[in-house]
Parts: sequence; structure tokens; C-alpha cells
Amino acid sequence: MNDRSRPRVALITGGFSGIGFAAATQLARDGVSVALGGRTVAADRLNELSQFGSAVFGQELDVRDPESVRKFVISVEERLGPVDILVNSAGIGTQQQVQDHDEQKWRDVIDTNLTGCFYMMRACLPGMMERKWGRIVSVGSTAARTAMPGYAAYCASKSGLLGLTRAVALEGAAHGVSATMVSPTWVDTEMMNKSFAAKARAKQSSVEQEIHTYINEAPQKRLVQPAEIGALIAFLCREESLAITMEDIQVNAAAWW
Repeated sequence: MNDRSRPRVALITGGFSGIGFAAATQLARDGVSVALGGRTVAADRLNELSQFGSAVFGQELDVRDPESVRKFVISVEERLGPVDILVNSAGIGTQQQVQDHDEQKWRDVIDTNLTGCFYMMRACLPGMMERKWGRIVSVGSTAARTAMPGYAAYCASKSGLLGLTRAVALEGAAHGVSATMVSPTWVDTEMMNKSFAAKARAKQSSVEQEIHTYINEAPQKRLVQPAEIGALIAFLCREESLAITMEDIQVNAAAWW
């Protein structure tokens, strides 16, 4: 992936599950040293990544807390070296109508999906710009462009993330730093299952029924898999991908939801 004396170092938030872990897996395969951050550390995930021969590190991280972010970045750089790649994958959702939306749940979604990405970018961007090399990839959603009733906080957070990503892309452009957003439709993750479980409760059906209905209505008749998104993220972190920046790359499988 590079011809330098040390491997690139990637920091992945939400890295112990779903899309984050899929991205970490592909990056580790590519010879990148990977640091995983999450609210819960999963030692088995770290062991799984270590089989690829890359250096691996994991630690508790709450992206909503700037002090947690600061300490995590310091720990990563002490263990692995300066952060070259930032993958913002930590994310949550909630399903509520605007008229009676719980304020704390609104803040949790915005603070995790948007403000947390800002904290991470703020912590990592200066070093990338100083070293004249950096890749920032944030996991967005088709919800950034297509609204859906009951998902106001999630839609707002991902739309805001797109604006943040484009601003950071412009700030880093002259310094060898790119910033992109990858926006998938539903992906087969724990987060998707929680959302479909909420749908099932509201409709008095089952999760299996809701997923089956979605797949039947989806043009490709399937669920997008985390590995597909992870592979795309890893490609955007390569040497030859610098010119791909400011983009919102849709992985919609021909369906916006």
C-alpha cells in the first residue's frame, strides 16, 4: 500500500463491529497498522485482526467526549505511530417522530454521528496536514440525501456530516489530505437489526418478516454486506486515491432505503 519505512496507521471509530470492523479487516490485509476505538473493547476482534500480521491496538473510546478522543489519539500514536488514516464509523440511530422526539436521544445521535466525527477530525487533521499525507473516510448514509419519516435525527446527522466532510476536504486539499463520505443503504449489521426490530414492534410483526419484506422490495433482492463497504473504504485510503475527495459515494444497491 505504500513504500515508506513504516506501515500507514489507521484509526477506526466504531471499529469493533459492523462496517468499522470490515474496514479494519481490509486495511489490515493491506498491511496497514490498525487501531480500533469503541465504547466496548472486544479482544476477540483484535485477535482476529492480528492474523494478518499488521500491528493492532484497541481501546475504549467515546467519540462524544473530546477528552476521550484526545487520550485515544495519544495512545494510538504512542503504540503505532502518527495517524495517517481516520475512518469515522461510530454511529447510532433512533426512530421517533419530530413532534414528540426525545431531546436526549436527539443529542445522542447528533453528538455521536456528527460532533464525534468533528472531534476526531480536529484531533487527527493537523498531523496529517503537517506530514502532507492523510485520508479521512466517514461512513454516511443514503439518509444524507433522502429523508424518511421517523429518522429526523439520523438524517440530520448524516447531512451535517456531508457538509463537514466537504469543508475538511477543502482545508486539506493543498496538504495531501483527502476527505470523503461513503453512504450505504441498509447494510447487514447489528444497527440494521435494531432498526428492523423497532419496525417489527411497531407493526407487530417479526424482525425476520421485516427483513424479508425489505429484500423482496430491494432491486438487487439482497442485503449489502459490511465487507463490501469495508473494501471501498480501504480503496479510498490508498496512495492512488488522493484525487477522490469531497465526494459522497453512494452504495445504494439501486435503492435509497
